[in-house]
Amino acid sequence: MDVRIGLIFLLFLLSCNTFSDREQKVYSTPPGYDLKEPVRYRLRESMQEISGIVLFPDEHKIVAINDEEGRIYQVDVAATKPYPYYKFAKNGDYEDICRTDSGWFVLKSSGSLYHVHGLFTDSVYSDHYKLEKQGKREFETTYYDSARNSIVMVCKNCEDDKKLGITSAYRFDLASKTFDTTAIYHFEAREIARLVGADMRFFKPSAAAIHPIEKRLYMVASVNGLLVIADLQGHVQEAYNLKHRLFLQPEGIDFAPNGDMYISNEGGYDGAASILKFTYKSK
Repeated sequence: MDVRIGLIFLLFLLSCNTFSDREQKVYSTPPGYDLKEPVRYRLRESMQEISGIVLFPDEHKIVAINDEEGRIYQVDVAATKPYPYYKFAKNGDYEDICRTDSGWFVLKSSGSLYHVHGLFTDSVYSDHYKLEKQGKREFETTYYDSARNSIVMVCKNCEDDKKLGITSAYRFDLASKTFDTTAIYHFEAREIARLVGADMRFFKPSAAAIHPIEKRLYMVASVNGLLVIADLQGHVQEAYNLKHRLFLQPEGIDFAPNGDMYISNEGGYDGAASILKFTYKSK
């Protein structure tokens, strides 16, 4: 009898601790947005593995990738027919896409970039550029920085970063079509953890885009459940917890010219893939 009472008391304590931990997580929202009230667009079955997105130019023409098939899709959130797609490379683990003044580029998880030619035609092909860097590495995030005339790739899981508790960013120069093998900046997981009041060893971003009005970098991190905002030199300024109920697996982010924010979520066991729209209200 005493043992049973002891077990019941132990379970009670554990449940209290769990409840307390949930209460401690703060869900605030960045100025200009309400993260609690998005417009939610459900996606068709072909995009359950949606990853990077680019508005081209609006929600009725979103360029997106399915991270397994080497295809680029044109997504209309109001579509009732299959999305048109364009095959640019063989099947693989493709994580992000960006549009630059030099054309379209797709990121592979190994750090390779594919320069896609002839998109939206019957003659699509790509050139492959490989990041020559030693050690294990995994990338999910890339964005176009016009001031640098570069594509910036942010590590999700890179061997060099683990011991230091940092997340490094690497530059691909569009003029020379070459990579810098040393990081142009890095994010410290400890600093982001301090901002959100969490215990976090590693920051693992899954998508990023530059805000067209604020000129700041917005990043979503699916593993961490975070939205992180930094300046374009890599200095973190704000960080926000994301509720899993809305952000099942955020893998893509982009902005309309007026600042409206779009975040794509992969589907899975707990829901269908979606794109969430957050209206921007100028600060």
